[in-house]
Amino acid sequence: MTAPLIPYGRQTIEDDDVAAVAEALRGDFLTTGPLVERFEQAFADVVGARHAVACANGTAALHLAMLALDVRPGEAVIVPAITFLATANCARYVGAEVVFADVDPDTGLMTPDTLREAMSRLQGRRLRAVLPVHLRGDVAELPALAALAAEAGAVLVEDAPHALGSTMDFGQGPERVGDVRHSALATFSFHPVKTIATGEGGMVVANDPDLAARLRRFRSHGMIRPEGAEPWWYEMAEPGFNYRLPDVLCALGLSQLAKLPRFVARRRALAAAYEAALAPLAPVVRPAVRPAWSDPALHLLTVLIDFAAAGTTRRAVMEALKAQGIGSQVHYIPVYRQPYYRARYGDLSLPGAEAWYARCLSLPLFPALADADVPRIAAALRAAL
Repeated sequence: MTAPLIPYGRQTIEDDDVAAVAEALRGDFLTTGPLVERFEQAFADVVGARHAVACANGTAALHLAMLALDVRPGEAVIVPAITFLATANCARYVGAEVVFADVDPDTGLMTPDTLREAMSRLQGRRLRAVLPVHLRGDVAELPALAALAAEAGAVLVEDAPHALGSTMDFGQGPERVGDVRHSALATFSFHPVKTIATGEGGMVVANDPDLAARLRRFRSHGMIRPEGAEPWWYEMAEPGFNYRLPDVLCALGLSQLAKLPRFVARRRALAAAYEAALAPLAPVVRPAVRPAWSDPALHLLTVLIDFAAAGTTRRAVMEALKAQGIGSQVHYIPVYRQPYYRARYGDLSLPGAEAWYARCLSLPLFPALADADVPRIAAALRAAL
């Protein structure tokens, strides 16, 4: 009998998670109820933000961020070329134009230099927002990026679905991803492969109460209930969306959030085991470079492989791993290669993004991965190469 495939990522759902959801299902609320606010407050406490606004998914979180900041059609938003589609798409949802920034070829992260270069391609558009992505869980150089954005009259929005639990130190002491001391907003995802799961789900965090109020309004059709109005009365000054996160999924989120320290510790231990197991494959295989200031709770275990030196292709390696019951993935195709963006902005080639894309491969990483799986995966990768 063939062993089940080890995926590159998956949720860790335990009996107490199931019990929490079952209790919510037996309660009075399935959609918006008291567990939403409890999850938001608990999340804000964990990341160190003043406000947290739960929403339907990580893409909705990014869209809400653009709406709350009042990003307008024709304005510019800079995003890294290496990211998931949603980072760029959220700008297009509000009619803004996307400018793709190159990334460091060894970290995959937007840098101050690549941001400056992207700013030189604004073509006269007003820059409203810069969206660094904390790829894999490693943290972008936030103080320098924020300073450049501020000089241009723009704000930083951290796209942080990979980085819940990550910490950093920019020389002023430990900081947490999500404390938004360098940015206006940070967004998170609770998709099953992320650090905690709610099935689908997202969160936007802010320290500005006005931004938090706008996020909540746009999350629920743009409706408000004026103070002192009749109990049935509501008003809509501008249209919003139905981006609410149900109570029953917040029950799962609360249960999962309580396990965050354990999940993070396990991911870090597995990453260290990988580093030791893969060391003999250097220099053909090496881990993605970790910035000095970053202490990630890794969402992805990404290695950089010199496929040409190994005399093989990424497809052949992925197929060989799959034949051994090991899943892998590519994070990510440069977004500017997508047909929609090529048609809109023309052909673009950014050297850092191309170099990252040519070499990256994500190997299995999730808390339930067994200790014995790591050397097995390393051996299978060695054989594939």
